[in-house]
Amino acid sequence: MEHVHLAVEEDDLYSGYNDYNPTFDSEELENDVGFQQAVRTSHGRRPPMTAKFPGTPIGPRSLATSFGARLHMASSMGRPMTGAVQDGSARPMTAVRAAGYTSALSRGSAFDPLGQSRGPAPALEAKNEDTPEEKIKILEKKVNDLIEESCMAQSMGALQVALEKAKEAGRKERALVRQREQSGSADHINLDLTYSVLLNLANQYTNNEMYPEALNSYQIIVKNKMFSNAGRLKVNMANIYFKQKNYPKAIKFYRMALDQITNAHKEMRIKIMQNIGVVFICMGQYTDAITSFEHIMSESPNIKTGFNLILCYYAIGDRERMKKAFQKLISVPLGIDDEDKYIPSNEDTSSNMVIEAIKNDKLHQMERDLKTLAEKYIMTAAKLIAPAIETLFATGFDWCVDMVKSSQYVELANDLEINKAITYLRQKDFNQAVETLKAFEKKDSRVKSAAATNLSFLYFLEKDYDQADRYADLAMNADRYNPAALINKGNTVFVKQEYEKAAEFYKEALRNDSSCTEGLYNLGLTYKRLNRLEEALDCFLKLHAILRNSSQVMYQLASLYELLENPEQAIEWLMQVISVTPTDAQALAKLGELHDGEGDKSQAFQYYYESFRYFPCNIDVIEWLGAYYIETQFCEKAIQYFERKALETYKEIHRKFPENVECLRFLVRLCTDMQLKEVQDYATKLKKVEKMKEIREQRIKSGREGSARSRREGRESSAGSAGESVVVFQIRSTGYLLAIMSQQVCVCFCTDSGRSSSSTKGERLSAKMRSLPGSNEPYEANSPKELDASYVDPLGPQMDRPKTGVKKRVEDDDFADEELGDDLLPE
Repeated sequence: MEHVHLAVEEDDLYSGYNDYNPTFDSEELENDVGFQQAVRTSHGRRPPMTAKFPGTPIGPRSLATSFGARLHMASSMGRPMTGAVQDGSARPMTAVRAAGYTSALSRGSAFDPLGQSRGPAPALEAKNEDTPEEKIKILEKKVNDLIEESCMAQSMGALQVALEKAKEAGRKERALVRQREQSGSADHINLDLTYSVLLNLANQYTNNEMYPEALNSYQIIVKNKMFSNAGRLKVNMANIYFKQKNYPKAIKFYRMALDQITNAHKEMRIKIMQNIGVVFICMGQYTDAITSFEHIMSESPNIKTGFNLILCYYAIGDRERMKKAFQKLISVPLGIDDEDKYIPSNEDTSSNMVIEAIKNDKLHQMERDLKTLAEKYIMTAAKLIAPAIETLFATGFDWCVDMVKSSQYVELANDLEINKAITYLRQKDFNQAVETLKAFEKKDSRVKSAAATNLSFLYFLEKDYDQADRYADLAMNADRYNPAALINKGNTVFVKQEYEKAAEFYKEALRNDSSCTEGLYNLGLTYKRLNRLEEALDCFLKLHAILRNSSQVMYQLASLYELLENPEQAIEWLMQVISVTPTDAQALAKLGELHDGEGDKSQAFQYYYESFRYFPCNIDVIEWLGAYYIETQFCEKAIQYFERKALETYKEIHRKFPENVECLRFLVRLCTDMQLKEVQDYATKLKKVEKMKEIREQRIKSGREGSARSRREGRESSAGSAGESVVVFQIRSTGYLLAIMSQQVCVCFCTDSGRSSSSTKGERLSAKMRSLPGSNEPYEANSPKELDASYVDPLGPQMDRPKTGVKKRVEDDDFADEELGDDLLPE
């Protein structure tokens, strides 16, 4: 029992672990004035520890706080230290080492929990850019940046800059490969980067139309087996061959690309087959093209392929297949939602806001563009096949209209009807066009307005201004905001010289559609007629900002500046007209006139000469050039222009009097002297006219002899022969001779003169009658062609007319000349 010792009851070894020193209460550090002072000054001192010697148990002791008070730590009371160091410092407490605290505090050490007394952290060690890896990384980044810059330049339209960037990226990439080989890391070459560089370079070559270089770049990619799926780029190569019109090679590469693409990429295969069909069309191989298009329409129908299929059937003249293809075309689904979803409702405000946001977004614009394209293809196809599928154009067009009415494009039926009327107009069938358009008078307002607008335009072209005005009013009543109807109404008022009212209609058209160039042009002309030149100038300047290359607008500006007595500006605008249309003879002549007015004869001669070269029939230009050569004492050259002036004058006379022999003789002479090609035409006409004149003279001579015989027979006949002769002539000849005989009867029986006078006049009339052909001659007196050809306008030249003997006898007697006139004996 002596060796048995009873255990003394000790304190709990694990007590105090839940207690903590308030010094480490970080939540109160912000409110601890002493701590904040110590942080600011770095001079706070911690009082010395109580236990200094090893083995001394830590009894109840107090720790200094920032307040200077001493607090007892419950966790250290009665608990022996687990270890001690020889220098008297306490063993570090591992529980708080990670937080930056340590128990190895000696007397007088500063309290610095944030470590500010140690100063700033040392600077990061700089990377050494001289190492091979760093150089490779930097070079790779430069290559990527150059590719990105090249693509951005292409998107902005700077194709040359994009190509230069692509070339620079190629040079950097080759340097990168060499550097990797030198550093022994050739196995780590970035193939994706090489592929991107080559592809971008090939694309930029293509954009700049450097096709051989582009093909070479594509070939490098395609031949490299390390690039997966590179065979698809043969599509791009085929596109280049197509642009070069090397169609067989394009077909070859399209088919090679098609073999490289699996059936999983159905859309890509459809596009390539569509390209193949287009190439076959360009080659004229319509049967092969039909095979491709029919496959596409059976697998994945679309609008473009359907239209191309119709073109192929039209090319081979297959009517039935054209009809089937048109039915397929109008049944192609567009995948567009109903437009009603864009109509806002009156109840849900949030939905209305969403509808307003998506009403004009990119997606809705794409839908509208697709629908517009489909309508364009359907309209074009209908106009193309309508004359081909049926014997009559109207029947074929009616079939197309019926098909469209039963499809999703019901609203296109009315437009097709209007196009039918326009086609009638192009075929110069005015009546059918009008009848077709008149059928729309009972349709809805939009179609009625369009039809009435076209009718107004047609009647305006026919100069039936009353009808044009009526249909313009009808179009305006159907749709008051139709700018075309307002312009037609303004035009009908304009021709009535009611310029103020016309200007109001043009202004209203512009208010409804600010881009209506016709209204702006007509408004400028109206102000010009009203002599409001400044306002007219403002209209045409605005129009020039819209239509930059319109020669008509620029000519009107030149004319206005001339009226405003500003010839310098007028010349400047006319020079712009010449830059757009260098063969405009009228503008060149006007330039010559303005320079002549400025006293610059040499410049005026240059423009007049150019005007004459393009249009040698302007009498004013010819006259000016002739006068110019006379002033400069070049009479020989002046003769040439006056000959031209004489030629044009005689041509005008010949147009008015085609039977004038002297005019034709002068034309033949002038054309011969000037060595013109039309000399043969005028010579042929001259021979015909002279031959007709000779035939007429022979008939006149034979008619005289017949009159003498009839006179002798008349003396031997009984009384009342005059009445019998009327009957005879009615039987023998036609109305023309009957009219002449009636004149003879009137002359014989309506005079109060003596016998000798009556007989003399009767003899003269008989001589006139003898000049006409008898019943047994081939001449038909009632032939309108012969009569029209033998007549001469009484206003024509009378100086050189040959006077026949009969004509002279008629002129000797005033009464006979009054009764018979010149129409009896045409030249």
